[in-house]
Amino acid sequence: MSDTTTRALTLLNLLQTHRHWGGAELAQRLGVTERTIRRDVERLRDLGYRIESSAGITGGYRLEAGRAVPPLLLTDDEAVAMAIGLRIAASQRLVAGAETTITALAKLEQVLPAALRRRVVALADSVQPTGPDTGEPVSTDVLGDLALACRDHERVRFSYTSATGQVTKRRVEPHALAPADRHWYLLCRDLDKDDWRTFRVDRLTDVQHTRVLFEPHPLTSDEIDEFIHVARSWVRQPVEADAVIDMPLDEMRAAFGQWSQGATAEGAARTRWPVGGADFRETMYGLSWIPEGVTYTTDLAEPARSALRECLDRMLRALDDRSAS
Repeated sequence: MSDTTTRALTLLNLLQTHRHWGGAELAQRLGVTERTIRRDVERLRDLGYRIESSAGITGGYRLEAGRAVPPLLLTDDEAVAMAIGLRIAASQRLVAGAETTITALAKLEQVLPAALRRRVVALADSVQPTGPDTGEPVSTDVLGDLALACRDHERVRFSYTSATGQVTKRRVEPHALAPADRHWYLLCRDLDKDDWRTFRVDRLTDVQHTRVLFEPHPLTSDEIDEFIHVARSWVRQPVEADAVIDMPLDEMRAAFGQWSQGATAEGAARTRWPVGGADFRETMYGLSWIPEGVTYTTDLAEPARSALRECLDRMLRALDDRSAS
């Protein structure tokens, strides 16, 4: 393979792994001049790849969609991940039907070396769907757009329909996509709220790329998991109550972190915080996280109120019963 061909393939691989590259950056990475980059781009265009170019300080190159799917360059790990994803997608409602997924999988596995096919089979067999209820269907277009925005640190706009049916326009900096409890969630920085937010992807529509890049905020994997866990819990519960806490809203948010979602100011010195669970025990657990020494009131309704009082009375008698020690 000639140096020119090798360089063009390397350039194509770079264009496939990022939405936008500056001409100077590409030249530096490949160790050539920007003029050589322009010639290699033209070679790729002659092969059917649609590459958009723009001039100016922020100018550069971007791989665009064409009338047909051109050949893709995949690493071994990328090919295995794609094949596994296609196997799972057939049963997870990520596409209109399983037939499309299976035919795509057949085409991919047909060209995989035997060793990679064995990896696909072994790994796919160990990945189990979350359950028979596959949740709401997710648009592959939306999921793909959000994945690219997360990868490239690009701001996007979209419409979001809340659980109550309210539609709002959002401007966000996408950080991560995560599946949980048969749903997909987008973790992002909401530019209008200037805070972290988590959105159900099946409630997202009209995703628009802005081509405005951002510097991502550092988050650990544990912090991402906690955000998603909070989002999964943030649904209407069988037993719900409000706790009015003797803490200003800013202090409460600092103490509760992501779990302060839904909290509102109740005057200058108090905060109203919704808390709930499957039964009074889970509601009690939530209330137990209010910081030590901070007083509060709650409007927990009957019969959960009486059940909680009876449970606490027994706990106090058990603690006071010295004969048990």
